[in-house]
Order: sequence, then structure tokens, then C-alpha cells
Amino acid sequence: IENGFYYDIDCDVTFTPEILEKIEEEMRRICKEKLPIERFELPREEALELMRGKDEPYKVELIEDLPEDVTISFYRQGEFTDLCAGPHLDSTGRIKGNALKLMNCTGAYWRGDSSRKMLQRIYGTCFMKKEELQAYLDRLEEAKKRDPRKLGRELGLFMTNEAGPGFPFFLPNGMTLKNTLIDYWREVHKRYGYVEISTPIILNRELWERSGHWDHYKDNMYTTVIDEQDYAIKPMNCPGGMLVYESEPHSYRDLPLRVGELGIVHRHELSGALHGLFRVRCFTQDDAHIFMTPEQMKDEIKNVVKLFDEVYSTFGLSYEIELSTMPEDHIGTVEQWEHNQEILKEAITEMGKSFTINEGDGAFYGPKLDFHLADSLGRTWQCGTIQLDSQLPERFELEYVGEDGAKHRPIMIHRVVLGSIERFIGVITEHFGGAFPTWLAPVQVKVMPITDRSRDWAQKVADELAAAGVRVECDFRNEKIGYKIREAQSKKVPYMLIIGDKEAEAGSVSVRTRAGGDMGAVALDEFRDQLLEEIRTRSLG
Repeated sequence: IENGFYYDIDCDVTFTPEILEKIEEEMRRICKEKLPIERFELPREEALELMRGKDEPYKVELIEDLPEDVTISFYRQGEFTDLCAGPHLDSTGRIKGNALKLMNCTGAYWRGDSSRKMLQRIYGTCFMKKEELQAYLDRLEEAKKRDPRKLGRELGLFMTNEAGPGFPFFLPNGMTLKNTLIDYWREVHKRYGYVEISTPIILNRELWERSGHWDHYKDNMYTTVIDEQDYAIKPMNCPGGMLVYESEPHSYRDLPLRVGELGIVHRHELSGALHGLFRVRCFTQDDAHIFMTPEQMKDEIKNVVKLFDEVYSTFGLSYEIELSTMPEDHIGTVEQWEHNQEILKEAITEMGKSFTINEGDGAFYGPKLDFHLADSLGRTWQCGTIQLDSQLPERFELEYVGEDGAKHRPIMIHRVVLGSIERFIGVITEHFGGAFPTWLAPVQVKVMPITDRSRDWAQKVADELAAAGVRVECDFRNEKIGYKIREAQSKKVPYMLIIGDKEAEAGSVSVRTRAGGDMGAVALDEFRDQLLEEIRTRSLG
């Protein structure tokens, strides 16, 4: 797997951390033995006989389920033989014992089927050097501190409740963060020529059959019955967007038409897959659908990528691009798919951007470019996507009148930049460790009077900053100033203004930052102007 390996074992002994340590010791001994790792192949019946003789019912099942034309390979290492497609290293001596570690053990149903037996899954990792292993473990430790589930509670951003697994609750600070993010989204999209719509959350079965989702996505959809008719809660915004376009005639002069929607969607996820804000059942998708002529396709793709570049750089996020091609379960002709895949390739190549191919992972209606963001811990998250679609306009019989006076079928781009508002909040919470840039921080300034005599000036400072649009709070509690400062720092507040008698007399403020920096006393106007400029430019600080 991406960061190591796992092995599923059916065993009556529970693998405690102490037992994992003993297994690690044995692994190190095996590494020192420098045992050769030998591959051999067997015909199906001999392979089955070998695994039955070793009392390996799971391996027998795997072999029986393999296609007839698949080569059945094994690897031998000392007295141990295992069924595996490989490849492997040539010797256990290639591994340095001090650069491997077993991480943990969890339960895992055999072949992911909850009706089958629960096995024990041991996770581990291995590196070429001990220093690389330590660096990886340090990153994991840092990730624990930045876990959005932990920070979500500590910073009052969001919560979950067993009344709705997978349905996050946003708290006041979280709503401030979410709304600030949405305000930014709207500002950017207005500059890039988008209009905004809102479509219903529940629509009838006939629409989902027309779009193809009922046949290709029904297992992930929540359904209901209204007036004895089947309805579905939308898992995506696209079909509603089709109806909006369809509602009035269009000319080539109207195109490209860029239509954005911050639509709440619901998708059924298995309970075991739910994870904080990263995998939920209800989220706000920052969708947009662009309707265009065939001649406009390449320019519109480039325009979307430029928007992505602006947004991601605002958060200090870099990305890699992946082109996902035609899956087995698809609609439309192979020729349409190949043409659209080539357009995507040409557009990003002409922009000087590289990409990798993700074979067969396109949406069922078209190829796509996925943008994988890299955070401050070096982990990647798939957020943005650009999907090229010739199929839904066909299914919904969308039209525009061309320059020749005839009716033509538009091409569509489906795209999201943040992917999901909720998931993106999880990404940036981890990326910034909860210490959001000032423009995003739920509370930007905390004002703290030291004495009762300085309370009036502290209140006036807060009022002036609030009037200028700053999110500010006063801490008038009867606590020591050191305690107040430490608490504000733990809440990741960017600026703390300490107000004593001296500041009250001089009409100034003493400024401290959450990182512990003491900026000293400055005039209120000077601090306000610097702060507003930092917010206006969305500085990363």
C-alpha cells in the first residue's frame, strides 16, 4: 500500500503491541539471515494441492477464483512459501532491520465481506535507511497533532454525533470558517465569469434514469417515495444543472456559459469508511458546469486550470495532475472518449503542465483531469477535477443555435475546485495545523485588558476593529494575563492585543502573535491598517 504493507492473518492469538514487537525482532533476524527469495510457478491443480497440504483455505479460495489464463506464482523464502503475484526483492538481506516497523493491528473481514470471518490485519512499513523511517514516524506524530477531528473539537469547528454518522455538525467557529471560504469562492468565480444557481436536493427517478445515475450510481444514492413515485436525494448537482440549461433557448453567442452551484449532496458511504470531514455522507460540492461549443473546449479547460492555480496558491498548496481514461462501465462511443481525452492532454500540455495516466478510472460519462493537492506534511488529497462530457448533453437533448442558424449539441465540463467544502476544510485544517491565515481565522484578534481601568479602552479598540470588519473578541475574565495569552495561543488566534494603563493613556495596543512573537506597542490605527492589508491580500503570514 502507499505507505507500507499489510498482511491478514487468521489466528486465535490477539496481536497486542507486545507481540508485534516480538514479530519485529524475528523480522530483523530474517533480514540478517540474507535468505534468497525464489519465485516459482505451478499449474492450477498442483497449486491447489500445495496450499491444501499447508492447510491454507484462504489461499485455496483465491486460487479457485483466479481466471484460467492467469499464471499462478509462489515465492519461497527459507522454510516459508507464499502465494503471491510479486515481484519481490531477491534476498531478505536487502532490508535493513532497523529501518522497518510494524505500526498496528486492526480487524479486517476476509475479502472485505462483512458476512465472512474477521481476520487480524497487521500494518507495517519499511525504508532503505533508519533515518528515513524516523522521518516518516515524525511526520505521523505531527499528523496526529494536526488531525482535524482533534482540532475540530479543540477549536470549536465541527462535531459528529451518533444521531447522524457521516453527517457533520458545524459549530459557530466552523461556520465562520466555512462562510469565509464560500465568500472567497464566490469572489473568484465572479471574476472568472461564472453565474450561480441552486437546484433541488430531491428529484424524481425519471431524471436520474435519464442522466444514467440510476443505472450506474444507485448503490450510493439515498432514495425515498413521494406520492407513490420513486425519488432520490441528489448525489451530485449535474442533472439539475441540465434542467436549468434546458429551461430556455440558447445561441452560440451565449456560450461559453459558466454555471456554478454550491449544492448539498448526499452519498451513501459504508460506516467503516467514514472519517472526520474527509469521508462523509453529506457535503457541499462546489460544482460548476460549463456549456460550450466544440471549438471552445480547449480554451475553457485552460481557463479552469488558471482558476485552480489561483485558488490553490492562495492556500500554499501545490498539485499533481492525473488524467483518468475510459472505464469499462461507460456510456458514449470509444471515438468520443478518445477525442475528449486528447483535448484534455493538449490543453494542459500547452500550459506547460505534466500529468500521469490513471487508466480506466474516468467517470462513466467522460474522461477527467484530477488535481492531487500536496499539504505541508507531503500527503496528497484529490480535490479538484475537470471532467469533459459529451454524454449528458446528448441524454438531455441540450441545444444551442449555431452561427449557421442550425441547432447543435453543446459540450460540457463538470468541474470542482475545492471538491467538497467540508473535505477541503479538513485538508486545510491539517495543512495549517489549525493556525489558519488571518483572513480565514474564525477569531482574528483577541483583546485582553490587564486592569479594570483599561477595560474602556479595550472595548473601544474592539469596537473600532469590528467596525472595520475584523473578527474580534474581548477577554474580560478576571484571570492573569499570562493565562489568557496561553489560552488564545492554544486556540490559534493570530493576534492578541494586550491593553494596560500605559496603552490606554497613549491610545496604543501591545501586540503579540500566536507564535509567541512580541511586536511591542503600536498605535491602534497603524495596527488596524496593517491587519486589514494582511486580510485583503489573503497573506499566508
